Amino acid sequence: MNWETLLSAKRWGYEDKYIASQVDARSEFQRDYDRIIFSSPFRRLQNKTQVFPLPGSVFVHNRLTHSLEVASVGKSLGRIYYNKLKEQEPEIDKRLPLIADIDTIISAACLAHDLGNPAFGHSGEAAISHYFIEGDGAQYQKSVTAEQWADLINFEGNANALRILTHPYAGKGNGSFALTYSTIAAIAKYPCAAIAGGDKANIYTKKYGFFQSEQAGFERIAAELQMEQVQGSPLIYKRHPLVYLVEAADDICYNIIDLEDAHRLKILSYQEIEDLLLPLCNDPKMRSRLDDIDDDDAKVGYLRARSINTLIQQCSTLFYNQQQTILNGDFNKSLIEMIDEPFRSIMKNIEKLSIKRIYNYSSVVQIEVAGYKVMGGILEEFIPAYLQNTSKYHKKLVELMPKQFLTQNEDDYSKIQSVLDFVSGMTDLYAVELFRKIKGISFPSLS
Repeated sequence: MNWETLLSAKRWGYEDKYIASQVDARSEFQRDYDRIIFSSPFRRLQNKTQVFPLPGSVFVHNRLTHSLEVASVGKSLGRIYYNKLKEQEPEIDKRLPLIADIDTIISAACLAHDLGNPAFGHSGEAAISHYFIEGDGAQYQKSVTAEQWADLINFEGNANALRILTHPYAGKGNGSFALTYSTIAAIAKYPCAAIAGGDKANIYTKKYGFFQSEQAGFERIAAELQMEQVQGSPLIYKRHPLVYLVEAADDICYNIIDLEDAHRLKILSYQEIEDLLLPLCNDPKMRSRLDDIDDDDAKVGYLRARSINTLIQQCSTLFYNQQQTILNGDFNKSLIEMIDEPFRSIMKNIEKLSIKRIYNYSSVVQIEVAGYKVMGGILEEFIPAYLQNTSKYHKKLVELMPKQFLTQNEDDYSKIQSVLDFVSGMTDLYAVELFRKIKGISFPSLS
């Protein structure tokens, strides 16, 4: 793979209308960033759980604040890489006119990377899959293909994000977000079909990146960008190189920020945070600087900032040094897994502590359990209603679905996906309220 083809401003849904302009105030990739940040799916992230339940008296991160922070880190990673390229080849902009926008492509992809995640954190994905594996949804296996069934029993937020960005929802226009090909490709961490996902041997097949309904579209993007296809079936591609920087920005943020949230919620003490992050700051003067700060929250904030800076420098340097291996499609680890020691071991220790003390904290587990009940309860009402639509009750339920999610296709797979589009886009609060109302636990107000 090479940057000459990997960087493309061709726009999804408007391929024959794209005309490059050198005089506009915004680049085509800045337009991508702006379209995402002003979109409804992005705004809804403010009421979707990142880790800890929302809302609360103590501020913790939601998926929106997380995405904004990831975009900030991603932009830094991209700018550092460009600056190093520019230093090595001062005339690189003449050879690669779009290379200067590499930081904007990354930051736009970072904004979009969680758009497909349903309510209730990662348990929302598991709850949807559970409905088809062990719930009432198991009966639909016989009415879809094996490839389509793999989509449903392994519902994947990454693939759902790609669908949100490219699917022509009713009344929304054929281009949907109409993002550039490079921005769309930069969010595809696992560019393969569901039947190929789950193979931990390769970084690009640990999960999957597109549903069967979006496979042809992704093939079109991959062909335009000349992404390397792994020979054989099912369909598998090597990653677009910018995926590594988007992934690194996400890894940096959630690993460090979850510690900060845990401190605010008094799950972890200040001393525990300091013991983890002080060595990561890589600054011999850091100890004395912390002594000048009285407030523990401010100390944690300072430790967080300096730790993120270290990780940005580590990941950007690694990406630059390994760029040819990455372009060849042969770099088979995430950047954060390959940073220098002792930082790599520190990040592993943070991961272990987070699993033990944060991700298994009582309120986190409670919202995961609630997610199973709420998501499963909504699906068991709406999927039969939309597929059968024979009784008055079914028709009333279908009327509750926004028209943009309804499909003209008659096959069960398309109809099931329509319900999943509706349900996966719900915020935590909306999902709980709708569940309570359709189950008769509470009644809607008349105001």
